[in-house]
Order: sequence, then C-alpha cells, then structure tokens
Amino acid sequence: MESIDDVSCKRKELEGCRPGNDGRDVALGNLAGALYDRFQTEGNVDDVDEAIALHRAALELRPSRHPERCLSLYGLALCFLSKYDNRGVVADLEEAVTFGRVGLGLCPPDHRDRGLFLNNIAFGLCKRFTEQTAMCDLDEAFELHRAALELHPSGHPDRSSSLHGLALCFSSRYDNQGVVADLEEAITLGRAALDLRPPGHPSRGVSLSSLALFLGKRFGEQAAMCDLNEAFELQRAALELHPSGHPQRSLSLYGLALCFSGRYENRGVVADLEEAITLGRAALDLRPPGHPSRGVSLSNLALYLWERFREQAAMCDLNEAFELQRAALELHPSGHPQRSFSLHGLALCFSSRYDNQGVVADLEEAVTRGRAALELRPPGHPDRGVSLNDLAVDLGKRFREQAVMSDLDEAIELHRAALELRPSGHPQRSSSLLGLAFCFSSRYVNQGVVADLEEAITLGRAALELCPPGHPSRGTSLGNLACDLSQRFRKQATMSDLDEAFELYRAALELRRSRHPRRFSPLLGLSICFLSRYDSQGVVADLEEAVMLGHAAVELCPPRNSRRAQCLYHLSCAVWTTFQRQALMSRSGGARFVHRVTLALRPINTVHAAFSFHALSLHLWDKFQKQSAIAYLDEAICLATYALELRLPKRHSASASVEKLARFISERAQRVVSGANPNDSVMLGRAVVSLCDLGHYLKDRFRNHHAIVDLNKAISLHRYVLQLRPAGHASHPSNLHYLALCLIERFHDTTAVGDLDEAISLEQTALELSTPGDPSYDVSKDCLATCFQMKISPQVSRVSSIRSVATEYEVSQVIRRVIFETLETMPVRLLHTQTGTLCDRDAQISHFVNGLQYKQLLSSALSYDPVERVCRIHTVVSTYFRFVMFSHRWGEGEPSLRDIQGRAIYDMPPNGGVKKLQKFCLTAFKRGYLWAWSDTCCIDKTSSAELQEAIGSMFGWYRRSHLTIVYLADVPESGSFDSSQWFGRGWTLQELLAPATVLFYTRNWSLYKNTECSNHKTDDVVLDALARATGIASQFLTDFTPGMDDARSRLQWASSRRTTRPEDIAYSLFGIFNLHLPILYGESAEFALGRLLAEVVSQSGDISILDWVGEASTFHSCFPARITSYRTLPLPIPPPDAAEQSSIASQQSVSSNALRKLCRSLNKLPLPRFLNRRLTLPCFSHCVTAVSQKSIDPLSPTYTYEIQASGLRSFEITLPEGLEHAASLPCGLENAAGALQLVRPWHSKSLGGSAKLDAAATEQLLVTLRRPFSALLLAELPHNEYKRIASSTLIAAQPIDLASIIQCKVRMFNIV
Repeated sequence: MESIDDVSCKRKELEGCRPGNDGRDVALGNLAGALYDRFQTEGNVDDVDEAIALHRAALELRPSRHPERCLSLYGLALCFLSKYDNRGVVADLEEAVTFGRVGLGLCPPDHRDRGLFLNNIAFGLCKRFTEQTAMCDLDEAFELHRAALELHPSGHPDRSSSLHGLALCFSSRYDNQGVVADLEEAITLGRAALDLRPPGHPSRGVSLSSLALFLGKRFGEQAAMCDLNEAFELQRAALELHPSGHPQRSLSLYGLALCFSGRYENRGVVADLEEAITLGRAALDLRPPGHPSRGVSLSNLALYLWERFREQAAMCDLNEAFELQRAALELHPSGHPQRSFSLHGLALCFSSRYDNQGVVADLEEAVTRGRAALELRPPGHPDRGVSLNDLAVDLGKRFREQAVMSDLDEAIELHRAALELRPSGHPQRSSSLLGLAFCFSSRYVNQGVVADLEEAITLGRAALELCPPGHPSRGTSLGNLACDLSQRFRKQATMSDLDEAFELYRAALELRRSRHPRRFSPLLGLSICFLSRYDSQGVVADLEEAVMLGHAAVELCPPRNSRRAQCLYHLSCAVWTTFQRQALMSRSGGARFVHRVTLALRPINTVHAAFSFHALSLHLWDKFQKQSAIAYLDEAICLATYALELRLPKRHSASASVEKLARFISERAQRVVSGANPNDSVMLGRAVVSLCDLGHYLKDRFRNHHAIVDLNKAISLHRYVLQLRPAGHASHPSNLHYLALCLIERFHDTTAVGDLDEAISLEQTALELSTPGDPSYDVSKDCLATCFQMKISPQVSRVSSIRSVATEYEVSQVIRRVIFETLETMPVRLLHTQTGTLCDRDAQISHFVNGLQYKQLLSSALSYDPVERVCRIHTVVSTYFRFVMFSHRWGEGEPSLRDIQGRAIYDMPPNGGVKKLQKFCLTAFKRGYLWAWSDTCCIDKTSSAELQEAIGSMFGWYRRSHLTIVYLADVPESGSFDSSQWFGRGWTLQELLAPATVLFYTRNWSLYKNTECSNHKTDDVVLDALARATGIASQFLTDFTPGMDDARSRLQWASSRRTTRPEDIAYSLFGIFNLHLPILYGESAEFALGRLLAEVVSQSGDISILDWVGEASTFHSCFPARITSYRTLPLPIPPPDAAEQSSIASQQSVSSNALRKLCRSLNKLPLPRFLNRRLTLPCFSHCVTAVSQKSIDPLSPTYTYEIQASGLRSFEITLPEGLEHAASLPCGLENAAGALQLVRPWHSKSLGGSAKLDAAATEQLLVTLRRPFSALLLAELPHNEYKRIASSTLIAAQPIDLASIIQCKVRMFNIV
C-alpha cells in the first residue's frame, strides 16, 4: 500500500505541475522513481514502462549541461536493466549500458553519483557477458566494480552494492573458467555484502539467494554438507523476503530447487527430488516466455524429471524432459553460454530412452548431442568433466551395440580425462571410476584380456568405496562389481569371487525393491551366479533358482529395454541347462528328447538363444502331445513367445515362430473349452495377453523403424487374438479396437482403402458390443469418428496406438498443455461473463482448474488412450474457453482497461459505454458463453507492444471466435442496415468478414429484424441486406479467406470506409490480406497504405492494385495517396462476341508462329516485384508518339490531353495537373514523344496461369490482348527509371490490330 500511495501522491504532484512550469522535470523524475520502486516490489512491468517514458520526458527538459541530466540518464539505465531482468530482451540491456555510459561521462571523478553509474554499468556488462560470453565485458565489469568500491569505503551506504557486484563477477568467471579460487572469492564478497544488508534492507533477499547459489556451487565441487545446509537456510530466508508477486521470488524458488536436487544426488532420497521438481515448476511459472532465466529453469526442471524417470521409469517424465530441453535449446541459440547445458540435457534424455526402448537412433542422437555439448565446454569449463563422462558412457553403450573398438577406445580416453578433472574428494569421482570400470569390463568381454578384467574390478572397488549407503549410485556400483567378479569366477573358478558376487547382488537387490525400474538387473546377475555355481558344483537347487530368477528378470525388463535381449539370452542358457540335465537322465523314449536338446546347442548369443527357445518349445510340445500335461504346453507357449521376440524383426524364421506360437495357444484354447482344469483359463489368459502385448510391441517397433513387416505381423497376431477372444468375451471390443488401430497405421503407410474400411467396420462392431458411458465405448466412438474424418480428409494426422493407463499427474499435465495451446490463440484478456470481471491468462486458467468441469475431466480422462485422451481434453477445454467478440461503433464514455480492472462491470454504474459493455456480456452469457472480448477494455492501449500484438492478432481472434456480436447503436428495432455508421468504419470490415458466426443487435439489444437466428450469415434476407450495405458479394461474406487473391476488390471494399486515425485504414486491412507488418502510429496514412501495397506486390505480384485514379502517393508513384482512389471500378472486360471470335480465328492461322513466340516470351517473364521502394514491372510497351492538349476550361482544375502511342488507337486522358509539370518535361509537350511510355502491366495470371503453347492458349492470348485495357502512363527519369503519372480517370487503351499486338515490345520497367 505504501508504494501505491507514493505513486498516487507523486502523480498528483505531476498533475499540479503543468507543462512549461518550473519543476516539471523534477515531478516527472519523482513519479518515475516511485513507479520503479513499486515495480521492484510488485513486478508489474507496466510500471517500469511508464517510468521509462517519464524519465525520457524529464530528459528532454534537462538539456546538455543541465546539472540534473545525469539523474535522468541513471534512472533510464536502471529501468532498462530491470526491464531486461523481467523480459530478457537484449536490446533493453544494450540501452541500459548505453545510457549508463552517457551518464558516467557527465560525472567527473569527484561527482557524488559516479559510484552509482560505475556499479550500474558493471551490472549491465556482467549480464551481457552471461548472454554473449565476451570476456572483455566481464573484465570491464571487474574494473568498474573495483573503481566503485574505492569510492564506497567502509560505512558508505552503497558499499554493499559494489561488493555484491564483484561477487557476481567472480561467480561468472568461475562458471566460465572453473577456477575454484574465483568461487571462494565470490563467497567471501557475498558474505561481506550480506553483512551490510541487515534485516529490512531492500536488497537483503537478493544477497541471500546469491550467496546460497555460490555455496551450492561449492558443494558441487567439494561435497561439503555444511555448504548445502547453509544454502538451504539462506534460500529459505530469501523466500520469506520474496512473497508471492515479488519479482525476485523465482530466483529463490530456483535456488531452493537446486539445493534439494543437490541433496538428492548426495543422499538419494526421492522426496528431495520430488521437492526439487515442485519448486522447479513454481520457478518456471514465474519465468514466462521472454524472461532471461527461462531457459535455465526449463533445463533444470528437465534434469529433475530425467532423474525421476531413472528412479521410476515413468515415460511421461522423460517425454516432458524432452519437451523442456528442446524449448530451452530454442532459447539458447548458437553462441549462447547456456547452450551446452541444453545439449547435454538432451543427450541424457536420448540415452535414457535408448536404455528404455532400445532404439539405436536414440543412442546415435545422444552421442551427437554429447559431442556438441563437449565442444562448447573447453578445458577449464566447470562442466567439462560431466560432458566427458556422459559422452564416454554413451560411446560404451554403442560399443556394446555395434562392437566398434574405436568407440570403446575413445570412451576409455574420455573417462580418463574426466577422472583427471575429478581428483580425490570430488563428488563426481565415483561416476568416472564406474564408467572406466565398465569400459575395461567391456574390453575384457570383447578381447578376453584378463588384465582388463582385473582393472575393472580394482576401479569398481574404488567406486564402491565412494558410494556409501544412501548414495544414489550405490546400487549400480554393487551390481557392476558383482558382474565383474562373476566373470572372473568363470575365468579362474575362484569360489571367493562368486561368493562375493552373490553378496553384492543381494545387497543391490535390497536397494532395488519392488517396482524399481532396474530391479531386473540384480535378479539377472543372481540368476547368472546360481547357474555358474550349478555348473561348478552340480546342485540342482541352484539351477532351479537360476531359471526362476531368470524368468523374474525377463518379466521385469520392459520389452524395448536395451538389456531385454541380454536377459532372454541368459534365461535361455539356464533353460537349456535344465533340459540338458533332463535329457541325460531320460531312460525310456528319450531318444527324440536327446535329439531335440542336441539340436538346441548351448546359446552363445541372442540368435542362438532364439533357436534354443524355439527348439525347446517344440520339445515341450512333443511332451504335451504324449502326456497331455498342461504345464508342458504353458512352458512351450512361454518359450515360443521369447523365441518370437528375439527373432523379430530381423529373421525370416519369425514367421515359423508365429505359426508355432499360434498353434500352441490354439491347443491351449481347446483345453480351456473342454474344461480340463479350473486354472486353464487363467493360464490361457496369460498366453493371450502375451500374444496381444507382442502385437502392441510390433506396432510400436513399426513406428520406430518403419518396417512394414512388423505391422503385418502385429495385424496377424491381433487377428489371432480375436479368434481366441470371440464375441462374448469381455475383452473382445478392446481387441477389435487394437486391430483397427493397426489397420489405420497400415492405411497411413500404404493408403490401402480396404484397411480403413475394415477398421471402420471393426470399430462399428466394437460400439455395438459396448455400453454408452464405458471408456471402451468412448474410445471406439472417437476412433470411428477419426476414421470417417480420414476418409473425407486424408490429411488427418496419425492415430496413436494402444490404450495406456495414466496417472492423475500425467493427465493434469496434458490438460495444462492443452489449456496453454488453446489460450495461445485467444486474446490475452477476456471478460468473464458470469461474474463480469476482466481476467488475464492466469485468472482464466484458475476459473477452469478450480471448477467442477476440470475435476470431471481429470477423472474421466485417466483411462483413455493417449490420443483419445488428448482429443477428449481438447474438446472439453475448447468448449469451456469458447469466446465471443464484440463489434461496435465507439461512442462517448467507453470504459478502458484501467476503468474496469479489479471491478465487476455488473456493479458499475450503467452509464455510456459501460451500459453497452454490460449488455454485451449479459447477451453472451445468455447464449451460453463464459468469455467475451471488447476492444474498449481488453487491450492495454498504454502499452505500444501490447497494442501492436493485439492489432496483428485481431483478425485471427474474430476468425476463431464462436460468435461475434455486432451492436448497431444507430439502428432502431425496425430499422435497416442502410442507416448505420457501422458499415462506414474501417475496423468493422474485418470484424464482418473474419467470423463464421455473426449476430446483429439493434439499439435496444433486440436481434436485427427480430429473427430468432443463431447466425445472421446463414439468413438469406439478412445476407442480401449485408451485400447491399457493403457492396460485398454474399459468397465473401459467408466464406472469406484472408490473403491476397483479388486484392483490388478487397481494397475497393475499404475505399469508402473511415477511421479516426488516418493510418488505421491501412492497419485495419493487415488481417484481411493475411499480412504481419509493424504498427507505426505517427506515420502518415500515405506511408501506411504504401507499406501495405508494397507487401502485397512483393508477396503476390498482383498488378490489379495498380488500377486506381486520383493523387499519387509520396511513398511510390504507382500507389495512390488515399484508399479512396480504389472506389472507381476497374475497366470492365466484355466477353468476346461471335464476330470477334471469327476474326481471331482467321488472323491466328496467319500469325501462329509469331503468337507462339510471343507466348513463350511472356511465360519467361519474371513476376512483378517490389524491393527498396522500387517496383520492377513487366509490361507491354507503347511509346507515346504525340501529345496535344484539349481546350482549356479555366473553371476546371483538371487537364485533358489527346495521346497517340505506337500500336494503340488515340485516346484522351485527364490529369489533375499539367502534363509538363507532372512528367517534368523541360521543353513542354514537344519533348513528350521521347519521354513518355504507355504500358500494359503483365502477369502470368492474365492468361489464367496457363503455360501451355497449344492452340487454345494462343487463342486466349489473342482475345486478351485485343481487348481494351487499363494503361499506365510513365515518364522517364535519369538512370533508366520511370515514374507513374497519376490520372483523374482510368486510362482505357485499345490496340489497333493484330499486327500491332505482335510487334509490341515486352520489357521490364523500374518504377519509383
């Protein structure tokens, strides 16, 4: 309240000090200072914008040598620096530095304010260094802060500012060069600054946050928990000083999130990670697009989500991390100091997705992004070690995938380089030791050198010592060391190694309890250990344990995980060993059994594993047929499924596996029908689920690899599942839907209509079998609608695959994203018709999120398939946020944004424009709309940026509105359109054309003509009246497309309209022509119209806009000075009569060669273009041969001339001034013959765009060229340039005959 009262007080002081009064400059400065102070506490950027305007006004009143001029310059520098902090526009930062330097030049060494300027410039340079990393900026900032510190000795009130600035400089240099001494200096100076900013100091919060960030960085270097604990305390204290709405609150939230993230990395407590994500989101919400720190917040939140994905394997976290990192990368272009951060984060995401889904392209992308990040982190960069380590990890993974030794060699080099940067005591040293151990272990597997295995074990032990209980990497360290010990046991048969491996794997398993995404890894390791001990000691219990744990590992390892094949391979070894043992013990009828097992050699890779699974499944099938034991059949199905998974999509034998698996499951189904065992249906259900999941997996793999064989096999599997789950089965509708989705995928790939038709049939059947209200019913209904849409609109995007269950948080994030996507295309501020309050984006979202509709949507969308979920959310959100636009003629007392802000319009006195606004909102509310927009109060017209954005977006807003209400205040209830001024206003043209649905209301707010109609554009009576009132054909009124087609007609529609500001007549047409040009209020109407016409010509080459009469523009001689010049209709072109057609046909045969030559030359002509205020125009040229002036009427302001030109019949023109003056003819009309050209502009559209040289084309050319045409009169200027001579009437020229047409020259004219 104090800042508000101060602003009000200073505003009153300024109002009392009129322009020209002494002291006005002081009043301007005082109000600017009060507004700046309020901005510092409330963060409303409008305050700082107004402060800048006031400081500029004060600066004009303080000319050079004025003693207070430097104060205005300082105020401007301070405001621009704060504006940069809020919006991140580098131009504001440059302005701050510039104004600071100018002000410093006015402050000699003994000036009292010199220290302020030194600090201010230094702050700006330090921020510019953060943006551009130019060391000269940082070096200069150091010098300036040190110079300011000398001027601010102990006890000086501004000493803390200099200390704080120096601390920031040292911290920035540490970030750039990684020298720990700089970080120590930053902490020392930061503490000194904080000591000088006791409780109550306005900058104490900033010092607390900054010192906490410095300590957090030192914790990252030295892992001293005391630093992290102190950082926590400081950030929490800063957060208390930065309440909601404070501009620095995001800094405290961001810093606190870093603290929680650091503690998670040190202790592995997931609750800390959750807290980091929550705080990171809160900080990001306070850093909207344009905020200079938004990119860093995006990247950090993405890293937290990536960490949670590693903990919980929720793909929604990884997907969101991808989105955030990509958004951050867009904000960090080439040269940006934070670009390496975003590239490294993206590399982590790609690497994790490879681990989860096994797509090699993701791994390649991770390596590429990792290399790019490393290049941006040269020696000395504090994050170089992280990049070296992570790139080495990805190269190690690629080696495991492709066995290219150069990858492994490079990985070892990178890990060693990282290890050098992470000496003893470094918190990340364990990571480098782990990576290096992994590389040596991989090289041992590839080359068999025992020394590599010994090195791996040594490094693994060292890493484990650095990962005590609670460390997030302890589980990985335990597992990796156990793996290496297990390998050494297989090499050297030392039981102590195997025993230790057992202990380590069991310890790792305890750390990865149920639902841990990497629990399968220690299970697999234990399975291998038990199998190794069985091979060594022959204890059958070990073999059984190996098989059981192997199955458990496979079940927990996701189908697309990069280690899935490894799990299956080791399981195949255990299963093979089991069968081998059974074969050796077999006595009767064992010959075939032994033969089967002999064929299935012990697997040595995944190819052999697939063969082994397949052969052993056949053996189990044989045993089942002999003994009818369902257990054998279930095991056969399981092994056949594994075999099929390993064989797809690379081996042709996959088809055989599909056939065998189908045969096994078919037999299982028959057993269920015969009722052999109560548990049979359960076992069959599991088998069919496996088959169905395999179909989903194949379809997903098709999406990644685009191998149609995958999709075909998926379709085959889903067809087979339908046979096993016939009509009547509870899952039959869902299986119909799954098959339909696969067919839709294939339709997208092959465009085979039969697939789409079958998908439609399947979904129709699914609907018949489902009950309205069930989730499956809604899914099939939406999918069926999509199929029909694809049938009529083939460009519909790809439909997603299987339904997946989502968490409430995931759905809320989807809803949030859809809300933002929806609101991005809507006005920033809207009136809430139910309450009458003006709402910004946050308030609009709050109304929805806090309502019952949101809760219902959140609940119902939880079980939807991702695509169906998004479609349903889009439907609900777009319906909720439907909005109504208002179109009217402005009158007296229109309420502005400031008039209604914070008030309910229904509570305001119904005077003037307020009453009209109330009626508009009430009408919209009665028609079922919650949101409404009016140009009077929904735009902040004091903000030039917002005004420009609104004008540029307005056509789109009217276009996307669900209803536009037009209020005709001057039309009585029984009146007609003819009497309304609304049809004569410039802005109302787009308000009429853009919306699809319009309702007209008369003076007493009754519908026009009292027609109960939902859209007057569909009412023939109203539509005819509109066409008469506007002169616009009804097809354009009902189906208008913005663009540059028929540009001349669009200009004619606006030619009789007026705007209050002359330049607005051009601006009001930007949307109609679908152009995005800057709004430059203050420019002349001629220049505004000239810019519009120039852009139309530049983009379309349309020459119809050259058909006008009247005064030429000073912008360009080919454009009119006023839009009223387009009122005159263009020259009518009558259709050719029979005599003309006969004459053309007879002449065409005589000159067909010449016509074809002319046609070819016309096709080669470039399009008209406008560049640098010069119009390059292709034309038929007719040289003026004679000019004579007609009789002069002294009472007429015009001049009439008879003109003769080569190839044309003589004609008359009327000019607003004498031709001698207009064409700058020094010798009068006698010199006109050589200086004037009459031209016919040409465009390829003149022949309908045809480029063919057939008889029809030449005939069309003749018809076109023989007709009268609108000509331009050009006067030659020096340097082969021309200018147009404006005429008072259209110049109608007529060719003499065919010969004159053929002989006419076609050339390019440069017109200025």
